[in-house]
Amino acid sequence: MSFTKTTWKNIRRSPYQALAAILIMTLTFLAISFFTFLLVGSSKVINYFESKPQVTAFFRNDASQSDINKLENQLRATGKIASIKFVSQNEALKIYRQQNANDPLLLDLVTADVLPSSFEISTVQIEDMGTISNMLDKSPIVSDVIYQKDVVSTLTTWTSAIKKIGIVLVVLLSLVSIFIMATIVGIKISQKKEDIEIMKLIGATNWYIRWPFLTEGIVYGIIGAVVGWAIATAGLLYTTPFLESFLKGIPVLPASYSDLLILLGLEIGFAVFLGAVSSFLAVLRYSN
Repeated sequence: MSFTKTTWKNIRRSPYQALAAILIMTLTFLAISFFTFLLVGSSKVINYFESKPQVTAFFRNDASQSDINKLENQLRATGKIASIKFVSQNEALKIYRQQNANDPLLLDLVTADVLPSSFEISTVQIEDMGTISNMLDKSPIVSDVIYQKDVVSTLTTWTSAIKKIGIVLVVLLSLVSIFIMATIVGIKISQKKEDIEIMKLIGATNWYIRWPFLTEGIVYGIIGAVVGWAIATAGLLYTTPFLESFLKGIPVLPASYSDLLILLGLEIGFAVFLGAVSSFLAVLRYSN
């Protein structure tokens, strides 16, 4: 209890220094929360597109079922196919009618004979799409091949770039946080030099003297983590309706409250580590 009282007394006596320490911690954990949301959201978008048929091959009208089955066996033999679905002309007509249910004129003009049968294919890895597409292009019974190479590869590139930028920024902000926190705690230790000397003379151990400063750094870290997480989460929840409308059915949002609380717990753990490290560096430097 004495450590807690001493820590609170140190914070009250220098509110501006405490505010500066909390602010830098808040910025650090705001950045961590923001980039975590971006990375998780990007990963979910990529997983969504990967789960959809990535390659669609349309057959010629004169393609026989035996030739189609033979092509399917050749594709499966590559070991690069995650799933393959045959869509007949009648099934294609059913899909067409569902998509154009509000336009009777279009429904009357199209019959099953007009629409081609097709394969809807998902590959094991994104990189396999090019190989499968080339095989389909060379097949004499295939009239056209469509695949989402540009969409998924662009998303993958953006996610990789976000990850690298986020890691660099978080590392830099963490180092700045440690430096600023160590400086602030060091200034406080310097201001209490006489008190520390008196405590040593009456028999106080080094760790008894150091613990309030270590606790102070941890308190700054926890407050900064909670505030940074709260700001980022509030921003996410506020923009969720607009983002859901923009994503148009891609199941990224709303975010799970349990996942948000798990993120808060992880950030508090990291905040305790940052606060303890920065304060420990300060007490080693200034309390001897």
